[in-house]
Amino acid sequence: MTFIIQWLIMTVAVIVTAYLLAGVTVSGIGAAVVTALVLGIINAFIRPVLLALTLPLNILTLGLFTFVINAILIMLAGSIVPGFAVKNFWWALLFSIVLTIVLYAINSLWS
Repeated sequence: MTFIIQWLIMTVAVIVTAYLLAGVTVSGIGAAVVTALVLGIINAFIRPVLLALTLPLNILTLGLFTFVINAILIMLAGSIVPGFAVKNFWWALLFSIVLTIVLYAINSLWS
């Protein structure tokens, strides 16, 4: 049950963030649901591997390289999901930051 609630929260956050940013488009609710699922899968399986592989660079940049990894993973989700498009790397980076803020705001309302 918590998985479905988290999935719906992520879907709402994707819709809100895409509405706020001009460089990110979501064609509808279905695309947002699939995008939330794909981002969840990517963050569960691919992100930890990339963070482990780039640990020295991440330590050198005091953790700021994590933003680059997040942007790359969002661009990967944009290439996988039809109906979800990110214009370029910088929009993906901004999407990552704004999505984190929106998720934090939504989660703070629920708890």
